[in-house]
Amino acid sequence: MKLREYQQESITAIQREWLRVRATLLVLPTGTGKTIVFCKLAELLVRQQARILILAHREELLTQAADKMEKSTGLKCATEKAEKTAFGSWFRITVGSVQTLKNTNRQEKFSTDYYDYIIIDEAHHALSPTYQSVINYFSEARILGVTATPDRGDKKNLGKVFQSIAFEYSLPEAIRAGFLVPIKALTLPLTIDLGKLKIKAGDFSERDVDNALSPYLETIADEMVEYCKDRKTIVFLPLIATSKKMQELLNLRGFNCAEVNGKSKDRKEVLEDFSGNKYNVLCNSMLLTEGYDEPSVDCIVCLRPTKVRALYSQIIGRGTRLSPETGKENLLVLDFLWHTEKHELCRPAHLIATDKIEADSMIKIMESNAKSGNPEALELEAVEDEAKVDAVQQRENALAKELRQKEGRKKKFVDPVAFGLSISAEDLANYVPTQVHEMGPPTTKQVEYLEKHGVNPDNISNLGYASKLIEKIKARSSAGMCSAKQIRFLNSRGFKNVQNWTMKQASNMFVRIQANGWNIPTDINPKEYIPKEIKENTNSNWCNLEL
Repeated sequence: MKLREYQQESITAIQREWLRVRATLLVLPTGTGKTIVFCKLAELLVRQQARILILAHREELLTQAADKMEKSTGLKCATEKAEKTAFGSWFRITVGSVQTLKNTNRQEKFSTDYYDYIIIDEAHHALSPTYQSVINYFSEARILGVTATPDRGDKKNLGKVFQSIAFEYSLPEAIRAGFLVPIKALTLPLTIDLGKLKIKAGDFSERDVDNALSPYLETIADEMVEYCKDRKTIVFLPLIATSKKMQELLNLRGFNCAEVNGKSKDRKEVLEDFSGNKYNVLCNSMLLTEGYDEPSVDCIVCLRPTKVRALYSQIIGRGTRLSPETGKENLLVLDFLWHTEKHELCRPAHLIATDKIEADSMIKIMESNAKSGNPEALELEAVEDEAKVDAVQQRENALAKELRQKEGRKKKFVDPVAFGLSISAEDLANYVPTQVHEMGPPTTKQVEYLEKHGVNPDNISNLGYASKLIEKIKARSSAGMCSAKQIRFLNSRGFKNVQNWTMKQASNMFVRIQANGWNIPTDINPKEYIPKEIKENTNSNWCNLEL
């Protein structure tokens, strides 16, 4: 099998990252062959006599990985799941259930260096205790996480497991290259109020979503008659009871609709019948978000609103695959006017927008279309092009406002670079983030801390730099050295090398200047002034504190 260019590039990038970090991420949109990539990578590693563990949390993912491995490379896999074990197998690749391998008695059958590499499918789960147990036990293994998006719903950062992103290929890139179908979104003028929904584990409570959604099911079914009758559709719902109710409503309206859930004994048969076009609609209660591929699907109805982009991307990804044999031209996503003032929901715009301003502009355009009286399905890339014009103006206005604020802040705060230079912090001057979590923007708490201590956070581009800077500030405070605010004030009055003063010395000088009507006392020349204690203790440790 010949790999696509981006697939080959990703394998090269992963191998390069493994030379410098233990754990790295591969980010590929659903439908662009992430399973093929890690299968071909595993084939290369097996040639080097390596042992590989492919770790997943669902049987469908394990079966899919084993099947793709054999079809794409000819290699068979051992299985570590329930009563099956890979221990003693001569196969160098294992597909393993994380629920099985989390158990100490299963782990201890293997030496801690038994596996050279661990590949985690759907890597956004890697922070869970079950995955951490396996990763920590096989402590010598290099790790590859594979995911369609690096987001994590419970706000914990994947950077705690993965030190880098080896390769990332975006959804718009894949669509433009013709590897995925274009996405059309149709926002319908049905406002569903989510204002009272509670948050559980980083997302909306499924029970609350169900209660908010239930009064609208018949109206939604009516809308689907108009827009989905000629499409092959998957409907995602929050609970099994709601999924069954939606199936009933759609069948009453002339659809051939089936329903599957985690308790369905005939699930395999139903999915085969859906693939064979016995059914044209399939309802499920969040069962098919992972490990389900049916390329002929060309319509997605997401009735499980979510704050989590990873989950939303997986849902929409069930319909983005190419299907030339069925004449599939695009994917239609039915969207609704979900109403919530407290929370930001994932919408079709978030699949391709480059930032929040652009996404908000796209949502505004689609909602305006929904309220026009004759809503149309809009191609996301076309909406993005239109939104960019508005987004550019918004960014310019925001930049102008930011520049005005920065001018005011310059007078109030110390520049972080200047502060780092003044305290001879070379590690700050040369700082480059090396871990994934360090590359993100400073947190709100970090910004508040820096402002409180007189350092301008505007020019701090990443979390790692902010953390280093805060460490310096705390170390100086613990050593009794003067603060950034004191340095700024005394520097503005012409005093030199203030960074070597103690907090008490700086405070005493501040009091003297204040008592003198904010003027420098006549007996002091700020350019030459050195506190008495520094003159007497030029070799003291606190004077030459290394931070």
